[in-house]
Amino acid sequence: MNKIIIEPIGTIFTPHLDVKNMPIQPIAARGVKGYIEIFEEYADGLKDLEGFSHITLLYHFHEIKGYELVVTPFMDTEMHGIFATKAPKRPNAIGVSTVKLIGIEGNILTVEQVDMLDGTPLIDIKPFYPRYDNRRNAKIGWLLNKDIGLDKLRSDERFR
Repeated sequence: MNKIIIEPIGTIFTPHLDVKNMPIQPIAARGVKGYIEIFEEYADGLKDLEGFSHITLLYHFHEIKGYELVVTPFMDTEMHGIFATKAPKRPNAIGVSTVKLIGIEGNILTVEQVDMLDGTPLIDIKPFYPRYDNRRNAKIGWLLNKDIGLDKLRSDERFR
């Protein structure tokens, strides 16, 4: 199989300088602002994005070394397959977060609910469509009875 080469389109800047004590999901990062610098050659792609309240970011977990196929995620004490979790130590180290879009000025996007490390390479941006991106009657597997207060749960160093 051919390798896939993905080049970043920008950089995400956040107040999170270390993985320890970071929020593990955007919903747990209410009020935490950051900004995204889109590289100039991609700035025209931002046309009409300002009309969306939320955007989904695809990014590279640039500080992750290697991967594990079975992990104990932040939201549990049991081990699960990496593809049944959102843990960062993945074969392709790709993260996904839906954040609140505060504003756009030129090639700079101001966002809120950032749960990624400062300096994270941005791979892509997609607008969030609540009508199509949400699902009714979705099953959530092992997370079913894990009501653990995400707003207080923070990352540790287990995925360095």
